[in-house]
Amino acid sequence: QSYCHRLQHDMYFLISNSRLNEQVVDKIILQLNRVYPQILTNTEAEKFRNPKASLHTRLSYLIKHLQKKGERHCQEFYRALQINAEQLYNDLPSRKILKTTDSTEIDTDKEKCMLKDRGPVFFLACFSVAAGFALVWYCCHSDTKVMGRARRILGFSPIIIGRHVRNICMLYLEDISRN
Repeated sequence: QSYCHRLQHDMYFLISNSRLNEQVVDKIILQLNRVYPQILTNTEAEKFRNPKASLHTRLSYLIKHLQKKGERHCQEFYRALQINAEQLYNDLPSRKILKTTDSTEIDTDKEKCMLKDRGPVFFLACFSVAAGFALVWYCCHSDTKVMGRARRILGFSPIIIGRHVRNICMLYLEDISRN
């Protein structure tokens, strides 16, 4: 879809229910006035920033004006909207249609939530399980040289696994080495 068609589709969403406030609309107008090439002239920007007219009227006139000017102007409006009201930009109906039609695009918001759920505790738990399995496999090997090395490692590890666990593992290693 072209930006003009998208803007036509999103116009009712933007105007309804006061989704944009005065400050955001003013920021968008000022950005369109200052972008190179200049999208809105100074007189046009003053006209759309006129506080005597209602916000609803000014916004609808601005959108219609940009649609008449062409594709580049509508594209710059979307860029200004994204910069000044990113949450609203992401909620636009045309954006939702684009997200659903492009199935190869990864939904980064969903991916962020999935990664945030697995914090450092999850990592430490997985690491501890893997280290425990490796330690048990290393210690239960029947080679006597391995037992001596395991005893040395366990002897220096009261900080990592705790004294009680270390003592139990040392007793287990001594029983295995006697047999």
